[in-house]
Amino acid sequence: MTQVALSQEMLGCIELCRRCHLVCLNMATGHCLEKGGRHVEPEHLKTMVVCAEICQTAANVMITGSGPHRQMCAVCADVCDACIASCRDLDEMEECVFACERCKNSCEAMTAV
Repeated sequence: MTQVALSQEMLGCIELCRRCHLVCLNMATGHCLEKGGRHVEPEHLKTMVVCAEICQTAANVMITGSGPHRQMCAVCADVCDACIASCRDLDEMEECVFACERCKNSCEAMTAV
């Protein structure tokens, strides 16, 4: 079996995507459900769950070392941006915003690699 050699930049992006997946899913199903109010509005929760899933998918695509990672990373960056916008004005969502910003920036860089 031949392994694909991944660049340090791509490995870093994979880790940021994995971290964003963990943070978004954990906060959506923990913090937001406990907080209630605007935190549990359907559009907000859907955005967070979709962000988590897209981040995990982007990481998985990058792991394969295949060309479509550019398109997947572009989508991931867009979805992270939507999650940032959804979380930014809510209480105690800084961890999610930070994870999404780092993932978005890294994914944007991956679109050119």
